Amino acid sequence: MFDSPRPKLVLVGHGMVGQKFLEQLHAQSPGAFEVTVLCEEPRPAYDRVHLSSYFSGTTAQQLSLTPDDFFACSGYALNLGEGAASIDACAKTLVTTKGRTLAYDTLVLATGSYPFVPPLPGKDRAHCLVYRTIEDLEAIAASAKVSKIGTVVGGGLLGLEAAKALKDLGLTTHVVEFAPRLMAVQIDDLGGRLLRRKIEQLGVTVHTQKNTKEIIDGETAHHRMVFADGGHLETDLILFSAGIRPRDELAKSSGLAMGERGGICIDNHCRTSDASIYAIGECALWEKKIYGLVAPGYQMAEVAAKQIAQSSTPSPVPHPPVFTGADMSTKLKLMGVDVASIGDAHAATPGSLNYVYSDEVAGIYKKLVVSADSKILLGAVLVGEAEDYGNLLQFALNAIPLAANPEDLILPVREGGAKKGLGVDLLPASATICSCNNVSKGALCAAIDAGNTSIGALKKCTKAGTTCGGCSPLVKQVLDAELKARGFTVENHLCEHFAHSRQGLFHLIKMGSIKSFDAALIAHGKGRGCDICKPAVASILASLWNEHILMPKHQAIQDTNDYYLANLQKDGTYSVVPRIPGGEITPEKLIVIGEVGKKYGLYTKITGGQRIDLFGARVEQLPLIWKELVDAGFESGHAYGKSLRTVKSCVGSNWCRFGVQDSVGMAILLEHRYRGLRSPHKIKFGVSGCTRECAEAQSKDVGVIATEKGWNLFVSGNGGMKPRHATLLAMDLDDATMIQFIDRYLMFYVRTADRLQRTSTWLDNLEGGIDYVKQVVCEDSLGIAAELEAEMQGLVDTYECEWKKAINDEETLKRFKHFVNSPEPDSNIQFVDERGQIKPRNALTKETV
Repeated sequence: MFDSPRPKLVLVGHGMVGQKFLEQLHAQSPGAFEVTVLCEEPRPAYDRVHLSSYFSGTTAQQLSLTPDDFFACSGYALNLGEGAASIDACAKTLVTTKGRTLAYDTLVLATGSYPFVPPLPGKDRAHCLVYRTIEDLEAIAASAKVSKIGTVVGGGLLGLEAAKALKDLGLTTHVVEFAPRLMAVQIDDLGGRLLRRKIEQLGVTVHTQKNTKEIIDGETAHHRMVFADGGHLETDLILFSAGIRPRDELAKSSGLAMGERGGICIDNHCRTSDASIYAIGECALWEKKIYGLVAPGYQMAEVAAKQIAQSSTPSPVPHPPVFTGADMSTKLKLMGVDVASIGDAHAATPGSLNYVYSDEVAGIYKKLVVSADSKILLGAVLVGEAEDYGNLLQFALNAIPLAANPEDLILPVREGGAKKGLGVDLLPASATICSCNNVSKGALCAAIDAGNTSIGALKKCTKAGTTCGGCSPLVKQVLDAELKARGFTVENHLCEHFAHSRQGLFHLIKMGSIKSFDAALIAHGKGRGCDICKPAVASILASLWNEHILMPKHQAIQDTNDYYLANLQKDGTYSVVPRIPGGEITPEKLIVIGEVGKKYGLYTKITGGQRIDLFGARVEQLPLIWKELVDAGFESGHAYGKSLRTVKSCVGSNWCRFGVQDSVGMAILLEHRYRGLRSPHKIKFGVSGCTRECAEAQSKDVGVIATEKGWNLFVSGNGGMKPRHATLLAMDLDDATMIQFIDRYLMFYVRTADRLQRTSTWLDNLEGGIDYVKQVVCEDSLGIAAELEAEMQGLVDTYECEWKKAINDEETLKRFKHFVNSPEPDSNIQFVDERGQIKPRNALTKETV
């Protein structure tokens, strides 16, 4: 096939970076080299970034990064289960672990790294594992079957990913970290404190400033971890995730230049001290730095591939590609918590200044690090909310001058204002949008010009957003902006699995009478679905058909709260919130709640929504508690669902001398009518008996205020982090008309809102705003009023209490146990007494803050 012998290239290591190198080499010089690939593992390269998804059902094949036909098309030879044992640099040969001798003209080392295990006594005991490969995950899953408690040693990025894996396996989970905070490299003390609190609220116990001295036999578990401060921790499974070390032993034994603390020294072309040997990825040391993220490894792979490809061309290239370091900014979701770090997050630059926003109640922390003149963004930390990451990263990477009041970039929107940010139109073509795959804005625009006008096509063409996914929102912004500039209509697709907006998908499911997620996926989607579309479709199905959410066909698409019909609390227990319509309760029912709270040792609290919360219930106690409450006439309060929560009311005209209407009676009528209504987000009502507004109705999604002539109806208000005053929809309504208007308004919202969009945000983003809503709801401008009312009446007529349904279904009851392999309760849930009630042992108090 070839006229002359081709240069021989051997690649040692076939991980993510190795595969990226092969793709780049094949793209640059197809067929120019005789390539042999040595891969120690039994399978080709796979996605280590999303390794934890293996425990939630993702298969090894789905994690694979190697197209099925890649090696057949490229002609490269892949050798699985075979590594390199030694290198003879002078002879340009290497010996494999199977004893073969391979000659090379060019050698590329992509040997990666290995998990660091602290050299402490007991580290090699059974059920002491690491978290790195699919084989490691299989060993963890096997160990979890005979374990109840799992502990991760290391509180960095990998450690928290490992903690999620243990949590997904149903283990009581601990994280032990030597540093004083989690993610010490990426975030500061305040961000670390908030991250710790949010992680602990998810049921993971965090131990910081703990130096493990040894691991010995446990008294109540497989192991006892003995700490240097004299403390200890009993655990069944130990997962070491305390950082990585470069796999450089092969290079070291062959005489290549090494760093003082390890790593293969490379130059700007990724060449080692031997010009015929390259090193890329986590084994390579550039300017005394080891890069532990995939993005720098991909950049090295691209540089090495282009350098090697150009070396085979007859004429030299005037400006060969170089590696000049990489941005270590990162955005990820750790156990459901958004965390992002950009640039100089610790303000190490001389003269740098900080802008800090902290809302510990909402669980949000943001920090900007700026230059001494406040003109250039040097770094940032985001915890709890990271939607600003893309814009902030572009400010930092491109040294774009900041406007006055840089703090507005992280502060909540001021009343009457709009969120400040950097429009993608202002980004230069050279701006890097995807750091993992080194994709610039210019490259995205060129791909769009070439016909890649969908997010899926754009990702496939450029690889942007296909690795860590952190840049996906910005990629979408660039796509939308460029399409609009070209006169295209921009589609609002739900996700990559459904090429429809939530509104469009709602109508397709309705018109097709689709009753399950699988049926929706077959009819209108593709793939297996994701964490975006599954709960969104679940909400649509419930809004349309009112089927019980615990039916087998819906179980796999529910989140934890819906799965257990209760709110998960920070210590792993649940809260139980019975419905108390309008806040009205008889003494007999009040006594029942007290007796239940006393019997099960629950913390009781009257809420702002005029209900009584019962906290501290273990998962196996939930059906028992519900039965007693249901037998007394209570129903589920749906505090766990995206649905109607409460209808708050004042005492009204029956008791108050200022009241002009029966606000309690109206509140009870409304709560009974709309209970259980599943919607894009939670809904709250308020009913006030006069304009003194004691029920705070104008801060609710639906607010009703009594007048001498009837009721004024307000909509789309909400409290919370970004309060919005409700807007008047109609005045002086009689009871029947008001309910008619509420039916229409709610069903119109359910039909047209985006996923997880509150009514306030929906109205603000709705073209035409309140005037359009008035036309649809009050004037029936679209001719759908009767249809909206009929849909609501259908939901009212088919309502069932989810608690009552659950306790009468033996199959459903089987899930209510803490351990998947044991009926025993979680003995690690512990309480202490405070003010005559329980509280979690690790909870903060006013005295301890």
